Amino acid sequence: MTIHQLSVFIENKSGTLLRVLQSLKDANIQIIASTIADTQEYGIYRIICSEPTKAFLLLKEDGINVVLSDVFAIALDDEPGRAAEAVKLFSSNGIGINYMYSFLLHGKGILVFRTDNTEKTRQVIDSNRLNFVEETQLNAIAK
Repeated sequence: MTIHQLSVFIENKSGTLLRVLQSLKDANIQIIASTIADTQEYGIYRIICSEPTKAFLLLKEDGINVVLSDVFAIALDDEPGRAAEAVKLFSSNGIGINYMYSFLLHGKGILVFRTDNTEKTRQVIDSNRLNFVEETQLNAIAK
């Protein structure tokens, strides 16, 4: 019910992002979605990609500070308010969302997020029959 996400810690200086992107390009790994959150000194580059385990090992081998973690991804109809409705389900069940980002894929909004209670999040997804996205689905699209 979760997918793998890379979190890459990069310094805020010229060339560090390029190093990550070039490594993934050279390994023929497709980026499906990504986002960068920055501070004064560094950024966290979160990546959903076609081969997350391979990418993780590759970046580690290249000396890049990277973490592989599980996040949730659900597919929503591409209509105004659908993200608000989904977030409300989690919030009303006492689940905090640590971070979230989204992208469109084949006419569906994909909401990627991490919460403060993984098990309760799984229960909410199941009990509300939310359309969770599997990693195999993303990998098939990226090829």
